[in-house]
Amino acid sequence: MSVKEQVLDIIKASATPLTAGEVEKLSGLERKAVDKAFTELKKENAIVSPVRCKWEAAVK
Repeated sequence: MSVKEQVLDIIKASATPLTAGEVEKLSGLERKAVDKAFTELKKENAIVSPVRCKWEAAVK
């Protein structure tokens, strides 16, 4: 499973929007890897931000 898929799965599983730092803690991945995955997911419109700096899956 790729880092991007891991990050998206964690975001989908969460009941509330998450920050990159929260995803980092939940996944155990390095922050740089999480930030890169967030950038790719944003470009693909797979995640959206309902509140500043917090992200949730565009489709759950």
